[in-house]
Amino acid sequence: LLRKRRQQSGDGGAEHSDVTRSCAGEVGTGDNVGVGGHGPQATGRCRIGPNGYRRARVNLMAFGLYIHVPFCARRCGYCSFVTYAPGELTASQTHRRWAEAAVAEVGVAAAGLGGHDDSEPTVVDTIYFGGGTPTAVDPALLAGVLDAVRERFAVAGDVEISVEANPDGLAPGTLESLAGLGVRRVSFGMQSADPRVLTLLDRTHDPESVPAAVAAARAAGIPSVSLDLIAGTPGETDADWANTVAAALEMQPDHLSAYSLGIEGGTRLAARVRRGDLSEPSPDEAASRYQHLDAAASSAGLSWYEVSNWARTPADRCRHNLGYWRDDDWWGIGPGAHSHVDGRRWWNHSGLDAWSTEALAGRVPAAGSETPTAEERLTEHIMLGIRLAEG
Repeated sequence: LLRKRRQQSGDGGAEHSDVTRSCAGEVGTGDNVGVGGHGPQATGRCRIGPNGYRRARVNLMAFGLYIHVPFCARRCGYCSFVTYAPGELTASQTHRRWAEAAVAEVGVAAAGLGGHDDSEPTVVDTIYFGGGTPTAVDPALLAGVLDAVRERFAVAGDVEISVEANPDGLAPGTLESLAGLGVRRVSFGMQSADPRVLTLLDRTHDPESVPAAVAAARAAGIPSVSLDLIAGTPGETDADWANTVAAALEMQPDHLSAYSLGIEGGTRLAARVRRGDLSEPSPDEAASRYQHLDAAASSAGLSWYEVSNWARTPADRCRHNLGYWRDDDWWGIGPGAHSHVDGRRWWNHSGLDAWSTEALAGRVPAAGSETPTAEERLTEHIMLGIRLAEG
């Protein structure tokens, strides 16, 4: 569960979490009826009663939209997220087709939840573009998805819009375009200030590109800048980590995220560890690095508010990610995206073609779903709550 939630929490694991409530139906066989059915994989009705119970439930809390942009210039060796590098795409798997399917899924979500024209519309409080690398696509395509959200949903006046970005590869004018779209948070994947560590992680940027990206974001007028760090890369020393933390804090970020490196099956990094080329990350070293970061961040004026996240002011906390930890509702748009509404979770097809075909046909592109029991939900509530400073 934690891994699912981190997959959609852009400030961190990539800051990168579960089927349309009852709308996606149960995974199984049979005919599907109601909004959001998805062919032979789904049965059951979209359970919107005459009293609008489901929509009322959503309106009781913050509601977020996670939008997964699955494109990267290169796949990092440690990454197991649903991403596609240029050589892994077919001629039809274009950025534009992704955007068209994302717009279509926004429409599916609005139809199921109660959109802008509904008497009791679902109010979108946060919008998070994660990946992948959202800035790898033309900002005009992101604008089209945002336009669809604003057309189909009621959007809060103080909506938090976040975008993940790599420090390098930013086309001229990208950050200015994002600021013009209302983006108030940008999260740069810094990971490390050590060139050797960045090379081992298969990152494409060099340490010098991070301060330049931060300065460019501030010059573009984006109010809050976050940096993501990864601790525990094989071969990283305590001194390497201390230098990384110092370099990050020197840029005076408004927000900082840090995660211990996990070895995910099926990745190039996992293969290297399995062959004995690299050692497994040490849990004790990871704990020591965490303590160093927490002390340094606190001294620099960044307060811990969630296990892996620090913010300069309460306004700099990532409201979208807090929604995950507070067990709020959200809908994940895009291949492999997870959603959670009214205690029900579902996850989209991870393949671009399978996801886009279903979404463009007006169906929830779900590959599976689950509904935790009351006991399971209580356990999760405790587990998620203790991650937060608020408890």
